[in-house]
Amino acid sequence: MPSDHHPQAALELRTCARHLVQRPLTCKEHDPELFRLIRRHEAELDRWFTQRLGYRLHVNADTARLFKDGFVVERRPLLTLTRRPFHPLEYVLLALVLGATVAGPAVISLRDLVERVRSAAVEAAIALDDSPTTRRALVSVLQWMVGNGLAFELYERVEAYAGDQTADAVLKIRPDRIALLPLPTLAGAESVEDLLARGQRRSATRQWMRCRLVEEPVLYRTDLSEAEWSELRRRLGEEERLLEEMFGLALEARAEGVASIDPSGSLAACRFPTGGTLGHAALLLIAKLRDDTARPLDREGIVSAIEELAETHRRRWAGDLVDSPERLAARVTELLLDLRLAEWASGDGASPETTASAAASSARDRGQHAVLRLLPAAARFLPVPGADADADAVEMQGRLC
Repeated sequence: MPSDHHPQAALELRTCARHLVQRPLTCKEHDPELFRLIRRHEAELDRWFTQRLGYRLHVNADTARLFKDGFVVERRPLLTLTRRPFHPLEYVLLALVLGATVAGPAVISLRDLVERVRSAAVEAAIALDDSPTTRRALVSVLQWMVGNGLAFELYERVEAYAGDQTADAVLKIRPDRIALLPLPTLAGAESVEDLLARGQRRSATRQWMRCRLVEEPVLYRTDLSEAEWSELRRRLGEEERLLEEMFGLALEARAEGVASIDPSGSLAACRFPTGGTLGHAALLLIAKLRDDTARPLDREGIVSAIEELAETHRRRWAGDLVDSPERLAARVTELLLDLRLAEWASGDGASPETTASAAASSARDRGQHAVLRLLPAAARFLPVPGADADADAVEMQGRLC
């Protein structure tokens, strides 16, 4: 009988689907009750993900892996235990560690693992030193693996290695889970460009657009061809029904695009709007960027604007961020880019880019500076006229411009 005839089953399916799309690698030991529900509804979940999104679900006795193939999210970095995005060195070390452990052994000392990583680096013609920076990066990688159920600390902790190159520990490795990490698109890919092209199944138009609505907060009309936009608008009601059933999402359509709204606020990788220094600063910067459209802000301008705001709100904002406007400005900018509320562009408004370096390169060709430009969805978070702009929880207009 269809799940919508059983309210409890429908609720369980949605809970499982929301979890899996957020945590594509799910381990039984992290949440035994949730894993039991995934096992119970495995067939229906697999049908949902396969038919509606083109994803594939693999479930065994203690691991669930959702292979999300079809759309490559540009701004979705791996995060360390402190919620910091991985640095390039950490990505390199992660690839080396995974390659060195995917075939076993099941138990290994930290010293032996380090030797395996160094050997793998030599084979790949990658220069690795034994500096504190490299050791800290390796510790971050191993802690990420422990946090995601790929390794377990049996004796001592790996964090000691960051400050002491003689420190040792014993790790239990899960090669079976490591083998589940690579997406099928990796097989046969001969370059980064080839890999990214394989990850974009744009030919499956409806699934590709549906993936974008699930994985990103906003799908802009400019992201699509005219034929794709017409198809999305024509089937918007059906798309909203499917996404509401699977994830509890509502779609908000405007002339500029379609936003995915999660009433619970728990599905998004980053909730917004939110309280605290970062959330408040982001809201105020949106208002400033909209008010000063005649004077677009480059990196230095953003730092100056944040510095002024920090001085005004010094008593309410976190002291470490107030005293470091460059760091706060960088975090606010990254947040707006991640949420697709802003983009880097050249000073003449052409060639929008998602990274400052790409926009700066484009801007240099025109003799321009890279500036931060608001995107239409940012209008949803403009202060309501007459509201207290100094309040931490700013009342928002629920609209796209």
